[in-house]
Amino acid sequence: MFQATPLKRSRVARLAWTQVFKRSPLSWRALASVPAGRNPKGTALFALAWLARWRTVQSEEAKAEARALLDNLLAAQIKTPGGATCWGYNFDWQGRAFFAPRGTPTVVPTAFAARALVEAARAFGDERYLQAARGACEFILRDLNRSEETADEVCFSYSPLDRTRVFNASLLAAETLASVGTLTNEDELKAVAQRAANYVVRRQRADGSWAYGAAEFQTWADNFHTAFVLTSLARIIAAGVDDAGELEKSLRRGYGFWREGFFLADGWPKYYHDRQFPADAHAASAAIVCLTELQEIDERALALADKIARWSVRHLRDPRGFFYYQRRRFYTVRTPYMRWAQAWMLYALARLLEVSSKQ
Repeated sequence: MFQATPLKRSRVARLAWTQVFKRSPLSWRALASVPAGRNPKGTALFALAWLARWRTVQSEEAKAEARALLDNLLAAQIKTPGGATCWGYNFDWQGRAFFAPRGTPTVVPTAFAARALVEAARAFGDERYLQAARGACEFILRDLNRSEETADEVCFSYSPLDRTRVFNASLLAAETLASVGTLTNEDELKAVAQRAANYVVRRQRADGSWAYGAAEFQTWADNFHTAFVLTSLARIIAAGVDDAGELEKSLRRGYGFWREGFFLADGWPKYYHDRQFPADAHAASAAIVCLTELQEIDERALALADKIARWSVRHLRDPRGFFYYQRRRFYTVRTPYMRWAQAWMLYALARLLEVSSKQ
């Protein structure tokens, strides 16, 4: 419906339309004729969940589900004119900083696709997965803008269309480079990842937090973007970059701020550190994933992950089996968003079960 109106050309209208859907206790998707579609990032998250399940139980069902999702992910890849591999959203996306039309390749879905493909290459030894992940590195290196660059720092843009400096997005690019470089024995990829990680950790605030980005209108810090930063940092360090000392110190400081500021005693995941509401399924699940990566720096990490998972099942799960989007102060948004809530929660719970089974 929105696409059929002149409002689709207005930045303010696009932002307002998104907020109406996000905040309304009722789902307007059917009334607004929002079409069903397959989101590549959601596909990647479901694939990551089934890969975790396969590593846990080694069942043919888990293997078949993972491979089917990976095939869908490969089918959705975008090839740039230069031959790089990337992914984008299946809808127009309006952020605060720029507009990305449907199908525009961006770093976030590309990085999560690459994470799934790297894990699949390790699990199944299929060269197709590693080749596609290596193609994502070419997208990062050749097609993303480098908004700031020095001899030992670099910041990658969100997409080829912008020059934003979003810390979690640039660090996801770095994670892709480091993870692929480890499998392909390309130290040059890991060296660029090191520079991108340096850029982010050197812009950590005194209290241990990170702003969302470097611009004056990007100064907020929230739960799940902080979790993205911590998870990517942990994975970059694990990939064996040359100079991990500064990264490890930053990771510990950031983790301390995040753990102390974003969770209540019962596992309630706060969206922002300075207010209780809303409690968000995405924040809960990204936190669980993050905590499964950080056991080496905090022996209490899995206990907190378990507490968040149990809180989420009690307070965000519908009796019909899906997870609500958000619990707000006076009402709950029960819309079962597939990528935002279901895919993330399946990934989180599968990872928690995998890691817990090894204890």
